[in-house]
Amino acid sequence: MQILIVGSGGREHAIAWKISQSPRVSRLFIAPGNPGTATLGENVALSAEDVPGLVAFAVQHAIELVVIGPESALAAGLADALQAVGIPVFGPTRAAAQIETSKAFAKEFMLRHGIPSARFACFDQLEPALAYLAHVTWPVVIKTSGLAAGKGVILPDSAAEAQAALRAMLVERQYGAAGEQVIIEERLTGEEVSLLAFSDGHTIYPMPPAQDHKRLLDGDHGPNTGGMGAYAPAPALTPELADVAMRNILQPAIAGLRQEGMPFVGVLYAGLMLTPSGPQALEFNCRFGDPETQVQLPLLDTDLVDICEACVQGRLAELTLRWKEAAAACVVLASEGYPAHPVTGLPISGLDAPGSPGALIFQAGTRRQEDHILTAGGRVLIVTGTGPNLEAALAAAYTALRPLHFKGMHYRRDIGQRALQPAAPAPSAYAASGVNIDAGNRAVEMMRAAVHSTYTPAVLAGIGAFGGLFDAQALSSLRSPVLVASTDGVGTKVRLGAAANRTESLGMDIVNHCINDILVQGARPLFFLDYFATARLDPHVIASLVSGIASACRAAGCVLLGGETAEMPGVYVSGEFDLAGTIVGCVERERILPRADVQAGDLLIGLRSSGPHTNGYSLIRRVFANIPLDTVYPELGCTLADALLAPHRSYLPLLVPILDQDPSPVKALAHLTGGGFIENIPRVLPAGLRAVIHTGSWPVPPLFRLIEQVGQIAAEEMFRVFNLGIGMVAIVAPAQRTAFQQAIPEETWVIGELVAGEKGVALR
Repeated sequence: MQILIVGSGGREHAIAWKISQSPRVSRLFIAPGNPGTATLGENVALSAEDVPGLVAFAVQHAIELVVIGPESALAAGLADALQAVGIPVFGPTRAAAQIETSKAFAKEFMLRHGIPSARFACFDQLEPALAYLAHVTWPVVIKTSGLAAGKGVILPDSAAEAQAALRAMLVERQYGAAGEQVIIEERLTGEEVSLLAFSDGHTIYPMPPAQDHKRLLDGDHGPNTGGMGAYAPAPALTPELADVAMRNILQPAIAGLRQEGMPFVGVLYAGLMLTPSGPQALEFNCRFGDPETQVQLPLLDTDLVDICEACVQGRLAELTLRWKEAAAACVVLASEGYPAHPVTGLPISGLDAPGSPGALIFQAGTRRQEDHILTAGGRVLIVTGTGPNLEAALAAAYTALRPLHFKGMHYRRDIGQRALQPAAPAPSAYAASGVNIDAGNRAVEMMRAAVHSTYTPAVLAGIGAFGGLFDAQALSSLRSPVLVASTDGVGTKVRLGAAANRTESLGMDIVNHCINDILVQGARPLFFLDYFATARLDPHVIASLVSGIASACRAAGCVLLGGETAEMPGVYVSGEFDLAGTIVGCVERERILPRADVQAGDLLIGLRSSGPHTNGYSLIRRVFANIPLDTVYPELGCTLADALLAPHRSYLPLLVPILDQDPSPVKALAHLTGGGFIENIPRVLPAGLRAVIHTGSWPVPPLFRLIEQVGQIAAEEMFRVFNLGIGMVAIVAPAQRTAFQQAIPEETWVIGELVAGEKGVALR
């Protein structure tokens, strides 16, 4: 066969190295190639994006198979153009390649096909993006929708960093056309792994899982890069988890592309996050990885030409792929200034040094000038080591890179170290009984920074102490301070949150619920204490919950003073947990709500909720018991999980400016929690007053209509169980209606009034 490989990097050098081993190859071309590929075949001076030139070359030289390396060539439609002239090509069409070339397309595709992934929104204008960023309550990742050579992903550590990233993409155009559209996405937590698979559009065969190292510096610090090293197989993705990922992520993706008229032929690459609830898709790529290819192909025992041909011909199922019982690891040698401004044109020494056993050197950003090899890019060389295990493979790679040198050469010295952590010591007797003290200690360390981020000078002792100390001098500015305290729990919403891996939002739920409970008495929060109990501690789950708690506390100016984490096997069912919290706030005695002048004729004004908040979830779980949480209902515009697990809203920022008015138009507030309208509004009414609710006076959100319809629930029960889109009710005099509604920066509704009668609620 005469074969053409398209591309010029370390990935293409590795592909050429593997294909050149096939006895079926008579002539091998690489366009444009690099000095390394020139030792394996014939380089062709054509750019990977020169579609007409490459097609003409393939026709002229009777090429029988084209293997496309870079995503840029696939985005340019090279596979389509080659297919149009009858040349077999290993690589997806431009339409199928959208799964990488447009992250907006990919996220919406995953939503359509129920592929587990993070929450997201797409924007092409700065102001709506900033508004959305201010609204979300979870940590975010900012991504360019288009191709940015692996550098268009920003993990901001603060709101300011996130805002700056959006401006850099949408206004300053630092990423060019790639940043014309951006994705704001929920930041998932867990181990990140890469699972790649060969595909003929129907059948998929996985490669050994790999782990890449994206950050520039040791310890995963510094900016994101195209990858500083990798290893395979990655022990974090066990065979059991790999089966789950294949079943829930890669197979649905291949089937979905085929159903949408875009059959995928080539390598489908899934970037996965191993969350506590299972693998979730971070992104898809439409080609071999870089540097994953440099550690996966050395482990392949089957002829790569046979695999590519079988994929092109739609008969991959006829092959049996063989992989070596070994490990491979690679280290990237990068230029000074990479990734922002790499220095190039420097001579490379050591390439002609004697080879090390079990090691390979793949060239990436290099060029030949007379008899010298010079640097020509950010990632210059990739040194791969193989061995019977990961430790041996890493030793081979680091030994082989010693003779190599160019001015400013940089590489990471900790590739693969996460996978080489020593095994945990034998469990203690206490751990054997089901209680893991070490897990609890790890959880405390993981949550410490989040807790400390809420502290003010009033905190005298917090996390780690037997009891939290809060300086009561903080109340000295009040004339007659009254402490207000409340305790509550999230309830069975925790089961849905755990199932959907949305534990951080549960932390926000408990804080905001408690804030609202003391707000209805006019109080501002001072400090919060949480309680988490489970059968078996998972430090990542606890850290996620506490991160959500801390986020909500910071937003409210409330201190997260302390808490308790309890591991109780035998009390809780395995895999389940409970979350509760206590809040303490203060209010001036003269401003305690409800006021004594609540009377007949006063109006009930409703403030919108963000969903069911933390109530009615036992019924919700029964209603949707047989419906997957990733189901998308058109009327919701999002997955069922997104709708049901929206964090409980805090009304503190909305109402404090009004409550601070003198006099305030607010006579009373009712937080619609368990018991809905029927049970909660009477709690703030004096004897002899009855609330009349006009049931059609506000738009009930589609989610509640869906619950009512699917569950066949009576209308009155809906009002007794749910908030139906009204999370807080304010009682104001008719004369204060306009002032109150104008002071609220969103739509509110007059939903009823008070009348003389037996204390309670009437629905009309």
